Amino acid sequence: MVNTTRLRPRTVALALLVLLVVLVVAVLVGAGDLGWQRVLGEIWAEVTGGRSPLSEREAAIVWQLRVPRVLLAGLVGAALAMSGATFQGVFRNPLADPYLLGAAAGAGMAATIVVVFTPHAGGWVPVAAFFGALGGVGLSWLLGRSSGGTGTATLLLAGVAVGSFLSAVQTFAQQLNTETIKQVYTWMLGGLNVSGWREVLIALPYIAVAAVILCVSGRLLDVLSLGDAEAASLGIRPGRVRLVLLAAASLATAAAVSVSGLIGFVGIVVPHLVRMLAGASYRVVLPLSLVTGAAFLIVADQIARTIMPGELPLGVVTAFAGAPFFVVVLRSSRGKLS
Repeated sequence: MVNTTRLRPRTVALALLVLLVVLVVAVLVGAGDLGWQRVLGEIWAEVTGGRSPLSEREAAIVWQLRVPRVLLAGLVGAALAMSGATFQGVFRNPLADPYLLGAAAGAGMAATIVVVFTPHAGGWVPVAAFFGALGGVGLSWLLGRSSGGTGTATLLLAGVAVGSFLSAVQTFAQQLNTETIKQVYTWMLGGLNVSGWREVLIALPYIAVAAVILCVSGRLLDVLSLGDAEAASLGIRPGRVRLVLLAAASLATAAAVSVSGLIGFVGIVVPHLVRMLAGASYRVVLPLSLVTGAAFLIVADQIARTIMPGELPLGVVTAFAGAPFFVVVLRSSRGKLS
């Protein structure tokens, strides 16, 4: 592992270059065979005002389907990777993920209720999932505080309890209208197949605000990793810092879930990959997780939409990549989980 506490310009440039290449390739190549040279010609024509080699319908596929989908995949991947790194730092647990405090259960319950009781109001599913995720985290926080505990272990147990309860409510709601089970599970497996500019604009402001807060908080997470006593001696209030970081990470997670459904393993795989390649300091891990997470999910979505005639759920692709990596992390982190 590389040991560094500073983000080197060369590392940032390399990460951004990889992201740019991945983004361009994902726009040029898709399930519909438009020809990457012709798509490149369309982009050049759009920039220069020249004549496009694509028809109006083909150009719409590029600008109304491919481009927003690729951008949304990048936003969701960045949000989940940053949130995963933050949760791992706050809870000092290498296996913590963005859904730890009931965000997934809250989003799933809210989305299921909308699908079951208003099956023709699909446009409200992202809104319901967003507030459901925030509600799940809020309930976990209130339960943790009301139990009298102040540590992260209490908050973690509250998240488990709230997640179990909300999952039970979701299952009950599904049984009230079994005809919607397929629609619910399609959403829960994650995917960007119905994404457009609307979804990009919905998620962007929340993820951007959270990204700024988290990326400038790397030093605080490094200090918290030394222990609360050391942090307090440096004038830092550990409880307040954790609250701000968890709120920002939960906001990013809720925004991501609202437009993509539940996509697992991104928040575990990407931060650990960054640590192995660039160092363990959160001043390095958080910004690089943002860039690497975006590239990771764009690649995963590209595989999901092109590997076979029928599109695979994105959550299935990330699970195929993430599950073996999770086992490796679990084995290497055995001594840190006690």
